[in-house]
Order: sequence, then C-alpha cells, then structure tokens
Amino acid sequence: MASTTFSGPVTSTAGFISGSDSLVSVAADVTLTSAANAGRTMVLGIASGATVTLPAASGTGNVYKFFVATTVTSNNYIIQVANANDTIAGVAIVANDSDNSASIFETAATSDTITLNGTTTGGILGATIDIQDVASNVFSVVARGAATGTEATPFSAAVS
Repeated sequence: MASTTFSGPVTSTAGFISGSDSLVSVAADVTLTSAANAGRTMVLGIASGATVTLPAASGTGNVYKFFVATTVTSNNYIIQVANANDTIAGVAIVANDSDNSASIFETAATSDTITLNGTTTGGILGATIDIQDVASNVFSVVARGAATGTEATPFSAAVS
C-alpha cells in the first residue's frame, strides 16, 4: 500500500492494522529516511554489527524502534545521528549479569551515538531501543537490554 497523507482528523472504529512490513531487517550499514523507516522496527540481525544513521532531527515526532535479534559478536551495532548538530537525550536501562541488578546510564548534553558492543554496552539478543524525533536537532531515546562484564554507558559523542 502506498503512503497516504491526511489533513484533518482520522477516525477508525475498528483500529489500525500494521502488517509484517512494519519490520525492517538490518544486515548492513544503512541510512534511515523518514518516508521508509518512521514508525517501523529495525531488526538488528547481523553478528558482525552494522551502523545505522538516523535522519536529521527536525521535530517531526517520528519514532524509530530497534530490536536486537542477533547478539553482536564482532564490531558493534552503532546508531548515530545524521550530523554534528543533532543530539540524543534519554537513558539506557541495562540488566547487570552479575547480581540481578540494573544500571541506568544517562546521555550527556553532547551525546549523538549509541554503541552496542555485545558485552559491556549491550547489543545482546532481546535489547530494544526507542528513538523519537522530538525537536530540531534533538532525539529522545530509551534503551533497554542486558550487558556483561563491567557494564558501561552505550552513549558517546562521536559524530563530527
């Protein structure tokens, strides 16, 4: 089905159905677009990792979801912003493998990259990341997953 644009309220008395095309397999480096990826779940399914670049943040409200279907075992899963002006703001909640506790990591004011390495920063099967374009140059993020070893923040400032 093609994209449809509405101007005005839309009412559905029986709900909306999202088909299987709401999942996008990520098996190589990719740059997302609003038209092709907003509202969809990117399934990270390659053990050798991949880099995913978000569209520029402009306050659209678009949501980009990620699910780790394959634990990364070499390289990293990297989710990064499109340019040096964009940042991400939010938290990562990480289950600690040693004692049934959790660590919560906050972004810094300059955070623009999420790096999941398959161990200390996450990237283990079952992790989920929700990112929303909330304002010009700002994405909101909530990441949930598990890590091993000495857990560490997945957030950094790496886009120049």
